Amino acid sequence: MYEQILYEVADPVATIRLNRPDRLNAWTDRMGEEVRHAIAAAEADKSVVGIVLTGAGRGFCAGADLKNLQAISAGERQTRSSADLAAEPGDPAMGDSFRKTYSYLMSVRKPIVAAINGPCAGMAMPIALFCDLRFAGESATFTTAFVRRGLIAEWGLAWTLPRLVGSAHALDLLLSGRKIDAREAERIGLVNRVLPDAELVGHCQDYVRELAANSSPASMMVMKRQVYQQLTRELGPSLDEAVKLMVESFSRPDFKEGVASFLERRPPKFPRV
Repeated sequence: MYEQILYEVADPVATIRLNRPDRLNAWTDRMGEEVRHAIAAAEADKSVVGIVLTGAGRGFCAGADLKNLQAISAGERQTRSSADLAAEPGDPAMGDSFRKTYSYLMSVRKPIVAAINGPCAGMAMPIALFCDLRFAGESATFTTAFVRRGLIAEWGLAWTLPRLVGSAHALDLLLSGRKIDAREAERIGLVNRVLPDAELVGHCQDYVRELAANSSPASMMVMKRQVYQQLTRELGPSLDEAVKLMVESFSRPDFKEGVASFLERRPPKFPRV
């Protein structure tokens, strides 16, 4: 079914690789549909606790495919959708804001980790920023690039980027379109951690394995929703909802298992979702 990505599940990790290495994994509409379909498959698979998104070859994603950009500039773009790839991943209760073209990644019920290997440019930036965590290889580079193409901060980047790095760093990257390396990305908070290239994907997969061994999938699902929804709420309503959700968590089997495993000094065995 997939032409432009690779999809693999090895309990508890689903790994999605953008797979156009000869084009530095330049993004196409087809690739977007395939990623969305694979995300939905991973979300529905109870053997999967977390998802790793990375690129095949020497780059994460070089941004939109140049042929697509040329077609758009000439007014000739034609979007074709495949019925076989129709999918609606994510939690509808998150609301419309978190259910759009790429923001749907924030509504997915399982953690999504971006393993950024090599260039991450243009529209690859908002896609990476809609993931929950970002780990970068030492050779990774980042550029928004839009301003140098006569474009603007696409796909919600003006919303996500300042929330991660602050408005000053965000405007620096957006207005200049300059390229930064992995260490600068780590320093300003764009990525969580920088790792040797050879260890990057393995580390991200191990991170998910660690979550599967110690963290309640139901709790992670609720906390992910809390974090993103509270970005646009005031403190009072956020506190009120936290109390309500905490009371609800007392009745879940995860709470009973979490307490029992702690008292019995053994790893927890949380049910998968």
